[in-house]
Amino acid sequence: MKVWILSLVTGVIVGVVFTLFRLPIPAPPVLSGILGIVGIWLGAQVVDWVKGFWQ
Repeated sequence: MKVWILSLVTGVIVGVVFTLFRLPIPAPPVLSGILGIVGIWLGAQVVDWVKGFWQ
């Protein structure tokens, strides 16, 4: 849980800094981009699960 909170705080800080310097935000601007990132994470989890299953 601590890592989640630190990640969220870090993301907020980066968002604030990028906005203050009028830089493009380094994150997907739409839901499809966010879902793509979640899909990548889920794919990695499936591979780890399959590796554990076969060992």
